[in-house]
Amino acid sequence: MMQKFLGILILFITQVQAQQNLWKGYFSFNEITDVCAGNQTIFASTKNAVFSKDLNTNNLTTYTSINDLKPNEITTLFHTSTKHTFIGNENGQIIIIKPDGTIVNKPDIILEVPVPPNSKRINDFYEFNGKLYVSTQYGITVFDLTNLEIDETYYIGSSGELLDVLQTTVFNNQIYAVTRTQGIKKAALSNPFLYDYSQWSVFDGGYWLSLVTFNNQLIGMNSNNMLYKFVGAIPQSFASFGSVGIKLKTSATYLVAHANYQIHVFNTALALQSITYQITGISDYFTGAAILNNKLYIGTSKNGLFESSIPATNQFTLLSPNGPIQDYSFKIKKTIDELWLTHGSYDRTYAPDYKQEGISVFAPQAGWSSIPKGALFNAVSLGTILENTKNKTEKYICSNHSGLLKIVNKTDVTLLNHLNTGTSGLESLTYLPDPTYKSVRPNGLIQDKDGNIWLANAYVNKALKVLKPGNNWQSYDLTNVISDVTNERYGNIDIDKNGTKWIATFLNGVIGFNEKYNNKFIVVGLDNGLPDKDVRCVAVDKKGQLWIGTYKGLRIISSVDRFISENELTATNIVIQEGDLAQELFYQQMIQDIYVDGSNNKWVALADAGVFHVSANGKTTLHRFTKENSPLPSNNVLDIEIDEVSGEVFFATDKGTVSFLGSSTKGSDNLEAVYVYPNPIRPDYTGTVKIAGLMDKVNVKITDIEGNLVFETTSQGGTVEWDTTAFGKYKVASGVYMVFVSAADGAETTVKKIMIVR
Repeated sequence: MMQKFLGILILFITQVQAQQNLWKGYFSFNEITDVCAGNQTIFASTKNAVFSKDLNTNNLTTYTSINDLKPNEITTLFHTSTKHTFIGNENGQIIIIKPDGTIVNKPDIILEVPVPPNSKRINDFYEFNGKLYVSTQYGITVFDLTNLEIDETYYIGSSGELLDVLQTTVFNNQIYAVTRTQGIKKAALSNPFLYDYSQWSVFDGGYWLSLVTFNNQLIGMNSNNMLYKFVGAIPQSFASFGSVGIKLKTSATYLVAHANYQIHVFNTALALQSITYQITGISDYFTGAAILNNKLYIGTSKNGLFESSIPATNQFTLLSPNGPIQDYSFKIKKTIDELWLTHGSYDRTYAPDYKQEGISVFAPQAGWSSIPKGALFNAVSLGTILENTKNKTEKYICSNHSGLLKIVNKTDVTLLNHLNTGTSGLESLTYLPDPTYKSVRPNGLIQDKDGNIWLANAYVNKALKVLKPGNNWQSYDLTNVISDVTNERYGNIDIDKNGTKWIATFLNGVIGFNEKYNNKFIVVGLDNGLPDKDVRCVAVDKKGQLWIGTYKGLRIISSVDRFISENELTATNIVIQEGDLAQELFYQQMIQDIYVDGSNNKWVALADAGVFHVSANGKTTLHRFTKENSPLPSNNVLDIEIDEVSGEVFFATDKGTVSFLGSSTKGSDNLEAVYVYPNPIRPDYTGTVKIAGLMDKVNVKITDIEGNLVFETTSQGGTVEWDTTAFGKYKVASGVYMVFVSAADGAETTVKKIMIVR
């Protein structure tokens, strides 16, 4: 159904090559999955990205979806003698960073290896004599490094079945494979029939985790927390470690034994040179290790990549690029001068995840900083963010279990809950099997023009709350509005020009409320045109229409003014026409977020289907972004936010945050700040010219130096784009062009110049 729907709806797709300079990435480099060494470069991976440090120049280079690195989930990393960096994924995808920095996606294993999709995880890479041996969940696949193509695949289970291979190595012309359940297997490397499972024999039947060749010896890591060297076929222990072993790695002079809470380094005589138990000041487990130039590089699960010395000291240098706490971004807020991210979540039923992750804050000059979980009273499941428009030093963050956080100047934190907000403030749900259980679940933070902060409190009778200036709370009882109020949960809230609050609910559709009309409520549910009672989001547009995103599609209420004069409201769908075929817009699709931009166009996030940018009436697709055709790192976009001044559109996803430089901005109060960019227009520029800083609905005329009109339009919002053509007919010639801007009443005017060089 989704593929059919997309085929009907997509009017055009912007290709990645044309988009690159319009996109930015806001990725975390803290959650390391593997570390490997190159010639003079150290590489580290996260689930969603790779970065490297050149030890000669100290330059850090990042590879993300912005430059077309779009992994499924990175599991392992390897740098070959040909200077290619191989990236292995959970689903069998291989991505190669070539020596010139270009990225090649190799779906060969996904497409060509005939095994179940959930059995293609890549565990390890090993290079020998121009071949790359890929240890996978099903066996071994061999790549030829001269042409980067698959040579052959070995299924080495005792009966030819799939067998999880953790690592391979070559010793004395024998290839060895560490398997998860059938010990260590081996075969003659010269055997032309290695694809035949019967050619492989069991070298050791124990439970092994890793095997490497080091200083002309076979070295193994066993699941019994011991390290062994093989004398012939006999393993002899030479060291032990006190935590779960993960992998062995080697350099020319060192053996690294990596366990989750220990890293041991041995020299060529297998004498212990160094032990690392903990990064100073950090409680975290290790996820990768490698050695380069007598330095040890350690990856951690949440705190990034560190460099230390051999022998180990208490001195550690953080190498990870600056970024947010983690890539999983749940809610995002653009303030005047900062970008705020929360990393909590809740499921479709609004059940909290109980994660404690802190808050990430980005400032253009200072970069990323964080408010740690300890400073937030260890509040969990952090979500919606609000900046107090009456006091911009104050931010409010919903915790879908702990209550409401009030943060002043990013340092002074108060947790508001059932204990400190009075009888009309926040309330805990009642859980009868355990009456001592307390959980306060606010959501839907929004502020009205008078500075009142509204939210919805799940599972209680007085669910609609307002925090008024002066820290005064007031509650509104929904007992007579909906029948199952103590089981109800809430999504976002939007407020229209009349002060009506529109509340998304899980079980009852949309609730409209306005205290100025005798506390009037109207419920819009299944009987009123909604395709599903589970409303995920609501948004009031600039023409007074209410857009309603549900679990099974989109509906609109034609005018929010109807709430004042009517007692029942009906929602309708939007039908788009493609040739002779009519189709409901977003039919049966789960809509996760709707954002109305400065031109009244809508950005719509669909569950696992990316983002649509549609026209004001929804009938034209302006942009369609997915992981496949854009730098979106994931099709699961959880939240959308727009910088109303610059037009930058932010997408928070489960695999990182990116932004797209849109052209729809909020109209200014006057024309004092009008500017044109880029300017001048040089021969290699292929994009449009933006005239920004406009008031809404001003007239924009562009003429050549002799006064001939080449473009005219009326602004919708704060930005107008010109494609440098004469009314779309032909590209204008080199020269100076005049931009005349005037308000409808003529009270505000300005003139700008554009230089075009062909």
